Amino acid sequence: MASKLMLMAVIVPYLIIHTHHAYAYASLALSRPVSPRIVSSFGHVNEEAMDSRMPRPRHIVIIGGGIIGTTTAYYLTRHPSFNPLIHHITLVEATTSIAAGASGKAGGLLGLWAYPMCLVPLSYRLHAELAAEHDGATRWGYRLLECGQIAATVKGKGKDSKSKAKSRAKRSTSSKAKRANHREDMQLSQQEQQENIPPEQRNSSPALPPEAQNVRQEHLKHEGKDWQKLPKQDEAAATLMHQSILPEDLDWIDSELVEEYAEMGLVGYTETAQVHPYQFTTSMANLANSAGVEIRLNAKVTKIGLSRGSVKTVEYIDRITESPRTMLGVTDVVVAAGPWTSSLLPQTKVEGLRAHSVIFEADVTPYAVFTNISLPANWMPPHRQRRVHNGQVDPEIYARPGREVYACGECDPSVPLPETADLVEVDEAQCDDMVAYIGTVSTILKAAPVTAKQACYMPRHMRPGQESTPIVGGTAVEGLWVAAGHTCWGIQNGPATGKLMSEFIFEGAARSADIAELDPRQFGI
Repeated sequence: MASKLMLMAVIVPYLIIHTHHAYAYASLALSRPVSPRIVSSFGHVNEEAMDSRMPRPRHIVIIGGGIIGTTTAYYLTRHPSFNPLIHHITLVEATTSIAAGASGKAGGLLGLWAYPMCLVPLSYRLHAELAAEHDGATRWGYRLLECGQIAATVKGKGKDSKSKAKSRAKRSTSSKAKRANHREDMQLSQQEQQENIPPEQRNSSPALPPEAQNVRQEHLKHEGKDWQKLPKQDEAAATLMHQSILPEDLDWIDSELVEEYAEMGLVGYTETAQVHPYQFTTSMANLANSAGVEIRLNAKVTKIGLSRGSVKTVEYIDRITESPRTMLGVTDVVVAAGPWTSSLLPQTKVEGLRAHSVIFEADVTPYAVFTNISLPANWMPPHRQRRVHNGQVDPEIYARPGREVYACGECDPSVPLPETADLVEVDEAQCDDMVAYIGTVSTILKAAPVTAKQACYMPRHMRPGQESTPIVGGTAVEGLWVAAGHTCWGIQNGPATGKLMSEFIFEGAARSADIAELDPRQFGI
């Protein structure tokens, strides 16, 4: 007993001197036997041995209450090194709720055919493990589902429109065929332009009279723009589609309009599942919170304070009181702010791209359906005075549990990113376009109530002229971490990102997957 007291007399003063969390270390020392290697034969503390054995106190701040921020918080609390006595985790979110942005309004599709492949297999497996551990089927609608793509031609109502629709029929969705189809559409468009020009001016010289030029310009205006497809499938995923027949139980798509059906069907590579993104993200936040993570809402971060090359403080505005606040003693900051990441770290070059979506109330079979819909030349949505798109549109439709069907539309770069997620504007006309397009190939969804019209911004990591990989890992600043730029696969890749971030922070390196290609430092961050 006397020897134990003498030993504590040596260790406790050392702890008091070397850390402001001495109470935590003292409790740790009392609960664990002390190795003889720590105390020399002369009674002195071996500081090098002590530092290697004792975890250091940390205050980890996660910026962003979306899927990346919440899964990072969750996996930090599940890491073997996490000790709530000395590790404090704070998640800050600028809006009034978790999952206020894309994480609450995404489709929730999970696929082994997603990208980037350095994250996908791990994350897909973790989704299954999380669902098994926490009853994800009930809590956030986790389930497997079939995935396919249809090519459909909508027939027009007049003799002229029927003949033009027929000319677009029976066409493949392969890249080679699409180029041929594009040339055919161009020829058809030129033919339609000629039909709107007075007969005496057809086949005349290129220099048309002003009235003919006005007719042509008006027709081009009426013809509309190309559909800006979401980047859900990369080239590798497209090759995994194979021709099949329309499944009998996919009875909520009008089969008489479907000319081709391709399914994801390569065993071991094309399995598809889904979650409800809002329910999944908020569940991750609740689980993290129950494990000790502090969540601060209405906290808009304005600055990450540095000192001697490492993070020290986080400054934010309390949006309720409009007063500035500062968190001190910060050791680690994880910037997981989605498309708002660049507002704090401009060098990350993460931008936002707006996309709209709608939710139907309908009980249908579990399929995710990518579409390629050819519309008649004279077809127009009933709410429009002029045509917005040309003959091809490609909305995506995902059946969900709970009598829900989610559909998303095209990318919309016309409106810049607002200051916070709760200020995102919804263009209802774009949502109505989507409802009208889907109604041309689904009588069931045409009659279904629309329960939500919404918009969000996908986070994209942009490098000169093109979209790059997500950025996940450490930066040139000690204690500063980034996890952002996951585009439309944030829900799919959230669990892997969160687990890997916990390994970076507690172990200094990613252990569960090789994600060197996502290292922020290779981009000068």
